[in-house]
Formats: sequence, structure tokens, C-alpha cells
Amino acid sequence: MATLTMLEPASTPKPENGSPLEFHALTTETANTASEGLDTKSALEIARIINHEDAKIAAAVKKALPEIAIVMDTVARSLRDGGRLIYVGAGSSGRIASLDASECPPTYSTAPSQVQYIMAGGPKALASASDVNEDSPEIGQRDIARRRPTRKDIVIGISASGRTPYVVGAVEYARARGAKTAAVTCNLNTPLADVADTTIVAEVGPEVLSGSTRMKSASAQKMILNMITTGAMTRLGYVYDNLMVNVHMKNAKLVERGIRVLMTVCEIDRDTAIRTIKSAGKSIPIAVVMLKANVDKMEAVRRLSKSDGNVRLAIDDSRLEI
Repeated sequence: MATLTMLEPASTPKPENGSPLEFHALTTETANTASEGLDTKSALEIARIINHEDAKIAAAVKKALPEIAIVMDTVARSLRDGGRLIYVGAGSSGRIASLDASECPPTYSTAPSQVQYIMAGGPKALASASDVNEDSPEIGQRDIARRRPTRKDIVIGISASGRTPYVVGAVEYARARGAKTAAVTCNLNTPLADVADTTIVAEVGPEVLSGSTRMKSASAQKMILNMITTGAMTRLGYVYDNLMVNVHMKNAKLVERGIRVLMTVCEIDRDTAIRTIKSAGKSIPIAVVMLKANVDKMEAVRRLSKSDGNVRLAIDDSRLEI
């Protein structure tokens, strides 16, 4: 049962001058003057206000590109070394993390264990709120401990406020166990930043609906997570040119995408693409290497194994000797 103690702030972030920064002073919690009187507006006016505020998101993310690049390379190194990317979040942040993690296997044919997510309240919280768990750093520590983080892993905490105790506790625990850590937040000088090796801050400003961080903050977080995994997988060579060569063809749409990718990469007709995919065991990377390097399936598999799945390196086998 909830108690009055839950009405007290779970943690108090501090700005650079060292004085306490109250929760209501966080930029993601302050009132947005651009949306004053929102409840008196027409539907079109509301849409325009939201759209105007949403236009600021990309610019906020742009300012964080250097930090995003650092995390991108760290994720690539962790996955290359046999480690994992583990997201930790709560509420909207946790749901965004689950989306990014779940989309990596069909897009890049990664194993589900390589990109994971942990969410306050567990999987059931994806569909229904489980906000009490957000206030417990101990539960965050317990949940990440179950994944046994090591120095090979990178754990990324996601929190718009940057002060969610569950996320802070989990990231702090992971860092103490030697894992690389990062934070994705929308406020400066936060407790989450204090426990992370690298912090990505997207200052999107006040929300149209004050404190509703499922809006601009969540959109910024989605953009950042997309960048991190897309960039990491590209750095690993799971992308050829700008094409999804590692697509996992598990349904009709993805089968068609795989055929078109092979036709484009190798400049072949549809029938040749289909025949090659069949002979490659329905693996687009194997098919690409077979055709581009003019080798049989066995040699293509050998090269891909030698290159850790990097398609471009597997095509030019001589580069693997460097």
C-alpha cells in the first residue's frame, strides 16, 4: 500500500553550483508558455502547437551527436567482444527501450540476447503502468543483477528526468561490476549522469503538456536509441552500403526485402536473386558474399565467420589478413 513517504522526492539532482534542484525546476517539468490555454484551442491549433514544439527535437539531439557517437562505438565494441547491450528504463523510456531491443533481431539477425531491455515492473508494465517500482533503486539493482553484467557489456539507462531511482540504481550497480555505462536523458546535471560513463543529453525543453515526457522527451529518446543501434550495427558490418543485408526473412514482407536487397547490391535479376538466396540457405549475407566475391557457399560462410559477420570485409578477403 502506498504511504505518504512516496510523496517526498526520491532523489535531488544538483546543478553545477551545488544547490539542490527541485523536481519542478527540471526543464522537462516546467510549464511551456507556447501551449498556455491549450484546453481552449481548436483541434487544428493544438496540432500546430504540438508540431511546432516537435520541430525542436532534432536540433536538441544534434547537440548530443558527439556523445551519441561515443556510445555507438562502445556498443559496437561490446557486441564484437561477445558482450551485450542492456537498456534500463521505466515508463515511456522503458517502452522505447523495449521497442529498440525487439527490433534488432529482425533488422540485423542479431540474437535476442545481444540487445536486451529491463523495465521497471517487468514486461507487464509495457501495457499497464507500474510506477511504484520506479522509486526503488534497490529493485533496479536487483533486476540488473539477474542479468549478471560484466566488463564486456554496456548498460544504458534511459530517463527523461535523469533521476529515476530504479534506473540510477541499475546503472550504478552495472558500473560497479565493470560494465560500460551510458545515460540518455533530457536534463543536465542529474543523478543518472553521475553514475554513467557517458551521458547523452537532449534538452528538448518543456513539454506541450507539462511533465508529459512521453512527448518530446520520448521522441528524442527514440531517435537516439535508433541512432545508437543503427550506427553500432553498421560499424559491425551488418549493413552493406545503406542496405539491410542482415535482414531476417521471417515473413513475406522481409523475404521480399531480402530479394530486393540482393538484386540491388549485386545488380542481378529477380530470378537469380531467388536462386542464390535458396542456395545460400536463405541467408542474405552469405548470398551477397557468394555473388560479390564469386565464391561458393562454404567459402562465403568461412569468410563471414572470419570477419565476425562483417559483409564488406568478407567480400574482400585480403583485408581480413591486415
